Amino acid sequence: MKIGILGVGHMGTAIIRGLANRYEASDLFVKGHHVNDALKNLQQELGFQILSDNDLSGLDVLFVATPAPATLAILKDTKIDDHTLLISAAQGITPAQIKELFPQNSVVCIVPNIPVAVNAGCIAMTRADAATPAAQKTADEILANLGTVVAVPARNAGIVGTIAGCGPAFVDVFMSALADAAVQNGLDRETAYKVAASMVFGSAKLALDTGTNPDVLKDQVTSPGGSTIKGVVGLDAKGFRNAVNHAVNEANG
Repeated sequence: MKIGILGVGHMGTAIIRGLANRYEASDLFVKGHHVNDALKNLQQELGFQILSDNDLSGLDVLFVATPAPATLAILKDTKIDDHTLLISAAQGITPAQIKELFPQNSVVCIVPNIPVAVNAGCIAMTRADAATPAAQKTADEILANLGTVVAVPARNAGIVGTIAGCGPAFVDVFMSALADAAVQNGLDRETAYKVAASMVFGSAKLALDTGTNPDVLKDQVTSPGGSTIKGVVGLDAKGFRNAVNHAVNEANG
């Protein structure tokens, strides 16, 4: 299967890295706005092939990861085969808009996040009539290699994208704060970061693997009168939950 990626910004690069972990480099083809040093260095690291013109014929799948305002203009000048499946990560661009340019092609729209780079992403996928059943199956299989896929109505894609896309930054702030507190209490910085990141990873994996409600998981480690419940109460006293809610609503606005 020959897979193309159009766009090498932060999200495009993350998708490239995730795909490179699961597919042969000879099957990956990348088209950037310019063939610059950053793209050449990434190519040397991962081994994919660079496409230098707008003829993207011969691809089975094309990821579109260009900035939304420029996406339609770029696609208008792009040549692809009628059988090429388009997987668009360009936010604000609907399947219908892409179908106007490529009426014969199947289109699937997604909202991925940066952890797709390590195949641990959260990807909102809007199911629509723009893809044939066979093309949708192909999309499902490819995206599953990049992380957890959540199929949602188009009206919910935005909030999933906010939680999944902005959430990593919120978690990074949380990990930084945990590490600062650990350093304040005598732990060296490198170990503090490692402990915080490992804790977040393990907690998330436990929730995903067991399907257990986060409140239930919290209750499992908050014994009566113990240090954990005192810490949870401390978070609530400083408005932690309200701060998270406010951050999500601001980001989603």
